[in-house]
Amino acid sequence: MKAIVIDNYGGKEQLKERQVEKPEISENQVLVEIHATSINPIDWKLREGYLKDMLPWEFPIILGWDAAGVIAEVGTNIKHFKVGDRVFARPATTRQGTYAEFVPVEENLLAHMPESMTFEEGAAIPLAGLTAYQCLVGFAEVKKGDKVLIHAGAGGVGSMAIQIANSIGAYVATTASDKNDEMVKSLGANRVINYQEEDFSELLENFDAVLDTMGGEILDKSFKVLKKGGKLISIAGEPSAEKAEKHEVKASSFWLDPNGEQLQKLANLFVSGEVKPTIGHVFEFTEQGLKDAHELSETHHARGKIIIKIKS
Repeated sequence: MKAIVIDNYGGKEQLKERQVEKPEISENQVLVEIHATSINPIDWKLREGYLKDMLPWEFPIILGWDAAGVIAEVGTNIKHFKVGDRVFARPATTRQGTYAEFVPVEENLLAHMPESMTFEEGAAIPLAGLTAYQCLVGFAEVKKGDKVLIHAGAGGVGSMAIQIANSIGAYVATTASDKNDEMVKSLGANRVINYQEEDFSELLENFDAVLDTMGGEILDKSFKVLKKGGKLISIAGEPSAEKAEKHEVKASSFWLDPNGEQLQKLANLFVSGEVKPTIGHVFEFTEQGLKDAHELSETHHARGKIIIKIKS
């Protein structure tokens, strides 16, 4: 099968197109023929070697964390899926990622794709959608009427988080550039802070929860907008325990736990019209296409999700 691999850590030039053996599946897995995948910041962070201690994979590495496609084979213990089913998932990817024509996926990580969902939309949801869902619903326990700040609302995780928080009935503030103001409002943001001209930490207060997607100074400033007992979760850094104690809030970093049942809930929100992924860019499944997609993701200014179309 065709795959894009890396043989060493480094820049985007490490991405190489290659023919590799089609993976075999276990009794508890299905083999998904991938129609689309997506790019996430973790892809190029792993490629650069930033996460090599956390994810000590062996070369050659096939990157990628989002799968949308059709089941080509099923293991003997599979009960709820069959060959031909349209599915999407955030695979475990301990051995092989989704920059490939086929990927093995455990049954408990799969969800059925609604008929109205395209493969590109399916590829845009798993990692970003599950991250937003687990941060807001799991950690922050956001409920109707809560005030939630979501950083970088035009990004992959941010755009999903706005919609999920909005579906719960929360008041949503977000940071975005002026050019993305109307976009994030259309997703359900009640207030948009233009981060190029305004300091969110001077404008917001008494918030119940903050979802940080940026890290650094933005993460540190986020403590200031929370009320006592509020919750701060970051997907881009480790919040200061001292500042959490000082501000009397709960703060944590985040690592995604793949979950097919939660992904099916996101599929239901898609069907109801409450959640729709924002697709900003689509690239071809070639060595150059992946290099261009990584380069765009590394700018931190991609609007919505970056999709790789694998099969027409």
